[in-house]
Amino acid sequence: MKVSAVLILVGVLLLLLGGYCSWTAGRLDRLHHRVATARASLETELARRSALVAELAGSGALDPASSLLLLDAAHRARTATSDTRERAESALTRAIGATGTDVEPWATELGTAVRRVQLARRFHNDIVVSTRELRSRRIVTWFRLAGHAPMPVTIELEDGS
Repeated sequence: MKVSAVLILVGVLLLLLGGYCSWTAGRLDRLHHRVATARASLETELARRSALVAELAGSGALDPASSLLLLDAAHRARTATSDTRERAESALTRAIGATGTDVEPWATELGTAVRRVQLARRFHNDIVVSTRELRSRRIVTWFRLAGHAPMPVTIELEDGS
């Protein structure tokens, strides 16, 4: 084989490797964007649920002990720091389950809010798992295709699922 043929072959292989790396980096960037979007959606659903619980607690439809328990749990969930957010949201889920929140029309709205939190968390965690799987590939680590983006983490909540 001539030297020029070898150089052309090496050039084509490098071009293919560069194209694959570029495609993978773009895919990784899109996944990171989806993680951020899913996280924002989950935060919105959690805020909506805690606001609905606080509204139910203040409506007078529940007994005073249940109202106080729900109001305290909703307040702690809304004001939790990022370190304690998962525990506070899980405590709110337990408080919803422990109290008699089956008062109409609140039961339907609260049930919908709880399901939306479950779906948003599952969607977020699925995207995080996909992103982590792609980031664990050798080509991504060798060529540092993830850049300086932090490794995404799953959200573990007791959300009744």
